[in-house]
Amino acid sequence: MTISVDKLTEPAVREFVSAVNAHDRERFMAVLTSDATMTDDGSDRDLQDWVDREIFDSRGHMDVENESAGGRELIARYRNDTWGEMRTKWRFTVEDGKVSRFDTGQA
Repeated sequence: MTISVDKLTEPAVREFVSAVNAHDRERFMAVLTSDATMTDDGSDRDLQDWVDREIFDSRGHMDVENESAGGRELIARYRNDTWGEMRTKWRFTVEDGKVSRFDTGQA
């Protein structure tokens, strides 16, 4: 069972997931603060390099199964052309309507 993207509670997270699934890098970058940071499986990553490799160059897609913490934490089936599909967790920090940090990893 998945949650429709347009039903996600937190507007910035909704836009983040929408941009990922639309493969729209410009729209994705617009939802992030200029100094946004991220981690993958607990390790800090270079955000630009990671999003290109893990999302846009490999056609990433998120199917959200669950949200919590006011829509700022997700469990999603994430797939891309590099790794296939895996169950992932996502935690977002939102400031002034934009994502300033996201942490992801296997769930």
